[in-house]
Amino acid sequence: MTPSAPAPHVDVATPERVALSLPVAGIGYRCLAWLVDASLLFFFWVALYFVITLLVSDVLGAFQALSGLTQTLLAVGLFATQWLYWTLAEVFFHGQTPGKRVMRIRVVREDGSPVGFFESAVRNLCRAVDFLPVLYATGCITMLLDSRHRRLGDLLAGTVLVREEAIDLDKYTQAPPADAAPGSTPGAGMQRPLDAEDVELVLAFLARARGLEPEVRQRLGARLVDRVGASLTDEERARVLQSAEATEAFLRTRAKAAH
Repeated sequence: MTPSAPAPHVDVATPERVALSLPVAGIGYRCLAWLVDASLLFFFWVALYFVITLLVSDVLGAFQALSGLTQTLLAVGLFATQWLYWTLAEVFFHGQTPGKRVMRIRVVREDGSPVGFFESAVRNLCRAVDFLPVLYATGCITMLLDSRHRRLGDLLAGTVLVREEAIDLDKYTQAPPADAAPGSTPGAGMQRPLDAEDVELVLAFLARARGLEPEVRQRLGARLVDRVGASLTDEERARVLQSAEATEAFLRTRAKAAH
C-alpha cells in the first residue's frame, strides 16, 4: 500500500527552543467557521432591518428613491461592515473571529507568528474575489489546489489557518517529587538540578503561556515554581509570583541552567 501523504502543518520555533508543529485547518473547518460568522452577520442585519422598519414603513421604496450614488455608497458600506467584522476580530482576538474560536482555528502568518492588521486587511479585502462567481467558488477551488488549503486572500496576504490542539494541563499540575517539596533545602540552599522531564514541562508551558487565560496562566506558573523552585524561601517565592512575567523569567532561567 502507498503511504498516505503527511498532513499539512506549520513548523514554529519558539524563543524557548521548543519546536511546535501546528496542523493546518482544512476546508471543512474553514467552511464551518464561516457559517458561524455568516450567521452572526445575518442576524445582525435582520435586527438592523427590523429597527429600520420601525422608523420607515416602506424600506424598499425608500431605498429605490435614493440616488444611484447613495445606493452605491450603501452597498460599499455593507461590504465595509463585513470587512471590519473579520479584520478587527482577527487583529484584536489574536487571529480568531467568533466562528474560528468555535472551531478552534486561528489565522497566523506563514511562519506561525501572529497575524497583523495589514495581513488581515488584505486577506479579508480579497473575500470579494474569493466569493466569485457565487458561494466562495473561487476560494474553495484555490483551497483544494493549495497544499496548505489557502484561499486567494491567504496567498496574497501570506497567511494560513491552523488548528489549535488541546493542551493537556494536568501534566503542569503534577505534584513535585517527595524529595523536592516546597520548603526543603537540597544542599546548602542550592536549587536541585532539573531532570529532562522538568525541563520539558517548563519549556512547553513557556511556549504556550501567552495563549492561556490569565487565571490559568498564573495557576500553572505557580505550580511549576513549586515543582522546580523547591528551595525558595517564602519571600523569594512571593517575589517570583508577583507577576506572570516574573514567574516565567524564573522558569526560563531554571530551564536554561539545566542545559
